[in-house]
Order: sequence, then structure tokens, then C-alpha cells
Amino acid sequence: MSLWVAELAWTEMGIVPRVLIEESKGRLARVAALGDAPLPREAQVLSGLTLPGLANVHSHAFHRALRGRCEAPKGGGKDFWDWRKRMFALARFLEPQQYFELCRATMGEMALAGITAVGEFHYLHHQRDGRPYQRPEMEEALIAAAAEAGLRLTLLDTCYLRSGFNQAALEGAAIRFSDGDAQAWARRADLLEDGPTFRRGAAIHSVRAVDADSMRVVAAWARERSAPLHLHLSEQPEENTACLEATGMTPTELAESCAVLGPDTTAVHAIHLTEMDIGRLGATGTRVCICPTTERSLGDGVCPADQLQAAGSPLCLGSDSNAVVDLFEEASAIELDLRLVSGRRALLDAGTLLVAATAHGMASLGWQGGELRPGCLADFITLDLATPRLAGAGQADLLPRVVFGASGADVSSVVVGGREIVGSGRHLRLGSVAERLEIILEEIEPAWRAATAELSS
Repeated sequence: MSLWVAELAWTEMGIVPRVLIEESKGRLARVAALGDAPLPREAQVLSGLTLPGLANVHSHAFHRALRGRCEAPKGGGKDFWDWRKRMFALARFLEPQQYFELCRATMGEMALAGITAVGEFHYLHHQRDGRPYQRPEMEEALIAAAAEAGLRLTLLDTCYLRSGFNQAALEGAAIRFSDGDAQAWARRADLLEDGPTFRRGAAIHSVRAVDADSMRVVAAWARERSAPLHLHLSEQPEENTACLEATGMTPTELAESCAVLGPDTTAVHAIHLTEMDIGRLGATGTRVCICPTTERSLGDGVCPADQLQAAGSPLCLGSDSNAVVDLFEEASAIELDLRLVSGRRALLDAGTLLVAATAHGMASLGWQGGELRPGCLADFITLDLATPRLAGAGQADLLPRVVFGASGADVSSVVVGGREIVGSGRHLRLGSVAERLEIILEEIEPAWRAATAELSS
């Protein structure tokens, strides 16, 4: 059992001063305002604002190696599809040990930014020639990476079977993604078992990459195991056009016809939607994960988050390509991007956005957390309020000041399951995360240059 006293804490009662937080067996046993009572001698004081741990619902951790590499006019490609070629070039050569080291360092960066749980949308399953490993080495690498970084992991094991609605076979780096059919995917996914900080989940890469019958298999697998189910949905207009031509339905309609939508399902991006699509997602209680920094980076568009929430879809957040790892930036960007396209302000308030980053995100990943209340996981973070970004008078506007002004760099302490993994802004297990990133990125540099040489010529 451990005790903390938060100088300020965001609880179900709002922002409260002097809050006692008691942990037992990895969960919150008591969360109570101390008032004028003296501090327990054994309690650790958390100076600043304490929040529930942040949930990064959608990540491709290995994409971290692309940061800054795809921005030059000649080296970055003209659109999402050109960027995708460069991502495939990276996926072509990564081996399990490299994958582990890259993902561990990336997850260390997440921990420093206050993320306590990550949903890894994982499709890099097999060897370079497409043959399966003798055991699920890439999945084991991810599980080990998250464990060393101190994060909870929901492994969203991704079914990816074809290159498009024309049923064309996968080729190049993409042959590493496919199990051949949905039954083989399910057999491989069943090789893993849940643990204290690990959860199995399922993912349908997209309606273009998985046929209707296979989507039904993946959805049934998830429901039978009470596992989260995620899918990319309507990220690009081209997907909508191809889906309509091939099936006469939008991607949302097709997913609904395959029993994919529902309260245990999270649709990622959900940008190019019709009014009826929005209604379907809301009526089924399907969650929507928005990844604004990646969606801006790739030119995807702006998710109609306000309409989706009004329709009944809980919102959550992801770092996706990890071009930026900062859920405060993701949270504020949802609202700010909506302002750009609508010309209106205050469509989603700070509390709504912070719930998206915490409670809704944890629920999407299958964890009972994201709130400072008894029974929830003892995962929480503390922000240093003495930084220039958060300096201000009083508590009245503190929550919007945090959501619209904070950075992951303001996180001073991170506790997961009652154990501190970040203290004084430093990762207590990994040491210098920047050095770990430098080492692995330098190691893969020659292979990256070789893999992308033909793309730049």
C-alpha cells in the first residue's frame, strides 16, 4: 500500500486541493480531500496538478523513426499515399530486436509525456519474406518494450489481408502484414494471453484491407473474448470512393453490415463521413479515436468530433504515427482544428477533451482507469504548474489552461499501478530516453537510406 497527497487533483468533484490518494494492489483504495487535516507522515507529496494517467489509444510505435524524414518536398511525397510508401520502406527491414529497441524508446517518450496506457495498432507480424516466425517474435517484442517502459499495453493485433477492394495480393513490405486468411490471424492472435499490464485486442486494418467475411471473423473473435476491437475508418476520401464503387456502401455502412460497430469498437480517424455515417456510429455507441497531429501531418482532414459526440460516440485520442507524442497537443488540436474549418469557437470544452484523453481512452483499450476514484487502476500523473506554459492566477481557469496550454514536457511524475516510472521529469527505468532513441535511429539509418533510395530517385 502506498500513499500520496496531491497539492491539487482533478477528481469527479472537479479540481480539489490537498487530496489523499491511497493505493492497494495496483488500484486506488481511497481518494479523499484532506481539508485542514495534517499530512500523513508516510505520504509522498505531489506538487502541482495530479490527473488520471493518459491513454494513447492509437499508436504505430515504429513510425517514430519517420519523424522529420518525410517533410522535405523531394523526400516526403506529395500526399498520404506517397508517405505510405516510405512507411512501407521502413517496415521492410525491421527485425525483432530493432523493433523492440525502437518501440521501447518510443514508449519511453510516451511515459515522459504522461501516457500510462497505449493501444498499439500492430500489423508488422512476419519475417521479411512473409513467412511466420517460429513464435510471435514481433508481438513479444512489443510486449517486452511496453513492460520495460512501464506502460500498460493493449496489443491491437491487426488483420490485414489484401491491398484493396480489387482483392489484389499484398506485395513488397506488406507481405509481412498478412496471415493469409482470418482464421490464421485468429490462431496467431490466440498464442498470447492477457497479463497484469497487457491486454489482447483485435483490429481490422480497414475495409479496403479486409474483406467482409473476414471482418465478421475478427469481430466475432473480439466479442467472444471481450476484447477491444479497432479499425481505421474513412481516413482518406479515396477509401470511401473505392468502397462505394465496390460495394455500394460507405465504409461505415459496410462495417455495420459486418457486425463491426458497437460500444466495444473504436473507429480511428472517422474523418470523411456522411451524416448517416455519423448517426450510425453514434447510435451504436462506437467510440472514435482522433489523432489530429498525424491527420494534419498526412493531410487527412478534420474529424467532425463535435457532431460525433453529439450523436453518441465517445471520443478518445491517439498519437498514431508519433510525429508528435503529446496528448495535450492532441486534445487541444481537436477543438482548434474544428475552429479552423467551422469559423466557430468553444465547440468542445476542456473537460470533454480531458475525459477523451483519460477515461474514454482507457475504456477503449479495455482498462478500468482514467479516473481518480476508488476501484480504478492506480495510474496517475502530476503536472508542474510552475512552468511558463501553465503559469497563471488561481484555479478558476486551471483546467482549460492545462488542456489548451500544457505540454507533455510539463509532466513531472508518472505512476502506473502504484509504482512511479517517471520522477522529476526523468524516466526512472530507462534513464535517458533521448539517448536510446539516438542509438536505435542511428543503427537503422543505413538500412533506411537503402530502402528509400529508389523512392527519391
